[in-house]
Amino acid sequence: MLEPNGPLPPEIYWRRRALAIGVIVVALAIVIWLVTMVARGGDSSGNTAAATTTTAETSSSSSAESSSTTAGSSSATATSSAPAASSAAAQPAAAPCGDQSLALKVTVGQPTYRVGDQPAFGTVITNISSAPCSRDLGPGPQFLVYTLDGQRRLWASNDCNPDGPPDMKTLGAGEQLSYKGTWFGTTSQPQCAGERLQVPAGAYMVVAQLGAIRSAAEPFNLAA
Repeated sequence: MLEPNGPLPPEIYWRRRALAIGVIVVALAIVIWLVTMVARGGDSSGNTAAATTTTAETSSSSSAESSSTTAGSSSATATSSAPAASSAAAQPAAAPCGDQSLALKVTVGQPTYRVGDQPAFGTVITNISSAPCSRDLGPGPQFLVYTLDGQRRLWASNDCNPDGPPDMKTLGAGEQLSYKGTWFGTTSQPQCAGERLQVPAGAYMVVAQLGAIRSAAEPFNLAA
């Protein structure tokens, strides 16, 4: 650094230079600090704005999803409760099942049994009307075995079995109930009168009956 020249002692000039340098350093420090703060302030504002925007969008989305879920639940509840109320109201008002409201179908476990076997029968009761109806099915449907030409009745499931207790059933439109029965392969008469004889080998048919309702006959065979 150049030596100071002038009428004053050199120490004064050195002090002035030191003071000027100190002022410059302080000024630079202030400028750097201001620039740094401005830069940080800009980033902070941008981050805050972004965070605010993100939070607002998330809150809006959550509110929309919550509203949608609530609306869906309310709709589902209203839809499910309406049929329940209608069903509850319709149940006590079910009319009696007239013979024209029901249909019977009979089935045989297999087409051929051996003499001495116990053929298995089944029947399905169907409400063929368009509305629920009620009927006492305590006695249940009966099975009747005839010769194949239908001329001679050989056996009926209720000949030797007294009617059961009342059992009122309500069947919805199209609803079905199933029953099963077993034949011991012997004859029977009403009130279980007379002797029960083994039915010989031959071709036979079974019919299901409920009151005045009869199913179509289903053929089967007894083999020796």
